[in-house]
Amino acid sequence: MSLDEAGRQLEAAIHDARVAFDCIELDDLERAHTNAITARAAVDAAEYALRVEVERRTEEEASQEGESSQESSDSAGSSEELPG
Repeated sequence: MSLDEAGRQLEAAIHDARVAFDCIELDDLERAHTNAITARAAVDAAEYALRVEVERRTEEEASQEGESSQESSDSAGSSEELPG
């Protein structure tokens, strides 16, 4: 899943929540209930997509920091003069 998918899921959740609201006003409680469930499922899917992206970025940042600190220690070690 991607951030685009998370956005689509949130749009779907908004739509389903509005339909549920309208169904309540029309006293169509079964349809309201169904749309409330689908809205919640879409929110859950969006949350999952966001969580996956946050974890991916966290791992990527940690990897970049590890490479950066490794390069720093490598360059510090190579700049030392050997006793001669």
